[in-house]
Amino acid sequence: MTYFTGMKKEKLLLWTLAAVNFTHIVDFMIMMPLGPQLMRVFAISPQQFGLLVSSYTFSAGISSFIGAFVLDKYDRRSIFLWVFVGFLVGTLACALSPNYGFLLAARIVSGLFGGLTSALIFAVIGDAVPDGRRGRAMGLVMGAFSVASVFGVPFGLFIASLSSWHAPFFFLAVLALVILWLIYRYVPSITAHLQQQGDARPNPLQVIRRVTGNANQMRAISLTVLMMLGQFMIIPFLSPFMVSNVGFSELELTYIYMAGGFFTVFTSPWVGRLTDTYGKVRVFSVFMTLNVIPIGIITHLGITPLFVALLVSTVFFITSNGRMVPAAALITGTAKPENRGSFLSFNAAVQQLSAGLASFLAGMVLVEGVDGQLLHFEWVGYAAIVLSLSCIPLIRKINVVDTEAVLEKVPAATAVEK
Repeated sequence: MTYFTGMKKEKLLLWTLAAVNFTHIVDFMIMMPLGPQLMRVFAISPQQFGLLVSSYTFSAGISSFIGAFVLDKYDRRSIFLWVFVGFLVGTLACALSPNYGFLLAARIVSGLFGGLTSALIFAVIGDAVPDGRRGRAMGLVMGAFSVASVFGVPFGLFIASLSSWHAPFFFLAVLALVILWLIYRYVPSITAHLQQQGDARPNPLQVIRRVTGNANQMRAISLTVLMMLGQFMIIPFLSPFMVSNVGFSELELTYIYMAGGFFTVFTSPWVGRLTDTYGKVRVFSVFMTLNVIPIGIITHLGITPLFVALLVSTVFFITSNGRMVPAAALITGTAKPENRGSFLSFNAAVQQLSAGLASFLAGMVLVEGVDGQLLHFEWVGYAAIVLSLSCIPLIRKINVVDTEAVLEKVPAATAVEK
């Protein structure tokens, strides 16, 4: 056994977390571009498709809320392994789904475990990486969104077009097996938070009070709510809108994710460096302001040349990712190690529930016209812009309270690489 020190081991950990994030993101995102195919195959309405998307986020939110009472009671590595096994089982169930009802149930199972992975990823980063490098760490791990967009989702759509919508989930199940080994190999045993708690482990009521009684953490959770509402009123219906209103073919949907993903592969680490250099609040404010521009344009598009639509959607992905990196780095630092897992699990619960609520509300506003077009998307866009801009004054009131990494100040016995 060796000390968990040095940049090399930190990078191996971050790449492993990025791989977990990649699988989780593709599993969630692949449902959205598969929307036109699923709506046709199962003969379902936009509202039923919205439920298919939101079921994942709602179940993830519920499990994250429950996880707030247990994540800080165990070694981070051990709970990580068990959660990812559950995620693997849920993904395989999606691949084997024979009908809409079974797929809906399988998405709920996937969400139950997928929601916990986000909280665990951020908790491990908070424990392993000091505040001065968290921007870069978040940029690398959240760059998985970019790789998922430029490779995972397009590849999933490609094999779905060659076979069926089942194929992407079989691909994810195989990939998850590989990543399970990476977690076992490169995520270290992290128990310092257990030592800091001592023998007095908080009960569920104390866990709730610890979060809700902290004004700074409640502001961070409120920021998460506004960000998710502002984004996930748009994202789940972007693909169906591009097909029915803008004139994309189902195959051309892959260009949206490939273009957006390709550029964010480079911009995500860049934003991480900007965050560490110029500050989380300043970088967040700039990218959130820029993000409302493509939201306003996208939700008003009609039949549009492919290049123009791709340009707008790419800017949307770049600016969306740009606001998430500094926000995640800031939110992670609002909790001390002894209750970081609980707080981040609460935050993940709120994040998933807010995303699910946003998707559900947008689905209630949108209606399908007689010509197959989605109507009233511009109304959804106006609401998203207002919600997004309200995040800027709120983030200025949130403070980082933890700047150190517990793995840099604990004995080898509590932080070792297996």
